[in-house]
Amino acid sequence: MHVVSLERAGEGSHRTDSRVVRAQAAPQSLCVQAQFGAGAGLALPYAFFSLQNAIVDHTHHSSDPAVAELRGGFTSTRFVLVEPSHPGNVGAAARALKTMGFSRLVLVSPRVPHVQSDPEAIAMASGADDVLASAHVVPTLADALSGVHWSVALTARLREYGPPQWPPRAAAGVAREQAVHGEIALVFGNERTGLSNEDVERCSALAHIPANPAYSSLNLAQAVQVLAYELRTAYLSADEGRSAASTVAQTAAGQGEPAGPRAASDEIESMFTHLESALVALEFLDPANPKKLMSRLRRLFARSGLEREEVNIVRGIAKHILLKTKRPGGDDA
Repeated sequence: MHVVSLERAGEGSHRTDSRVVRAQAAPQSLCVQAQFGAGAGLALPYAFFSLQNAIVDHTHHSSDPAVAELRGGFTSTRFVLVEPSHPGNVGAAARALKTMGFSRLVLVSPRVPHVQSDPEAIAMASGADDVLASAHVVPTLADALSGVHWSVALTARLREYGPPQWPPRAAAGVAREQAVHGEIALVFGNERTGLSNEDVERCSALAHIPANPAYSSLNLAQAVQVLAYELRTAYLSADEGRSAASTVAQTAAGQGEPAGPRAASDEIESMFTHLESALVALEFLDPANPKKLMSRLRRLFARSGLEREEVNIVRGIAKHILLKTKRPGGDDA
């Protein structure tokens, strides 16, 4: 059993424009518990930014006065926890969200049924009972990301393949720009195992917390708190359009013409399925030995910030490849 204590003292304040938004201090010590397998180091959970109209109610209001006057980021960002094991971590994550002005929490197949009403979760929520009670439960990550146009995963290690990778602050800056275009989400993996490679590849980008390499054991709720803080800072920033992350986002989206509607996560996944079938039909991709082809293509497309029309173009190409490579009667078309 690992016990991590996060000390918080005094009353903090955040200044934006001429307003001062005060954050009431939490109790002097916040203890978050998590259990891990014998001999296994804690893998920092993965996190994703992504959102879904069917799950997220855009009329949901935050209790934060600063958030009440803002549109966009705070109301278009969902935090997704994938298969959380411990009710206490779910409650602590709800508390982490509320302290930063967020309120949308999605749980993907939690290990404890009805975790929102679990006594340990309610105790660890410590006043964020409303965020915990309103958490949505879905069976799969695909369900949680349906309708999302941009997402980012927090990973414990840097990866050779996969989406582009940023530190949390840079990822939050890009998230701010992406939130202008629609729903985004942050999704965290299981406390012990994080997210699978398949889950990571569903995301548009990765974020990595540069913790102490000698002891990088962050609890799930702590990781949520770090990303929620960076997002809050980015969303309340008055320096719009000047950050390096903004430049990256604009470059990725392309300039010179108005951007079209962003493609949703489920639309992008369907595109990859269609494209993979076309590449197999061309015998460019060997299903028995795919190597890293699709992973590299996912990374390529993730850098571009796909619009819906661009996804339709790629699917149109894939469709015609499949039509041309049909072999009626066993003969080449």
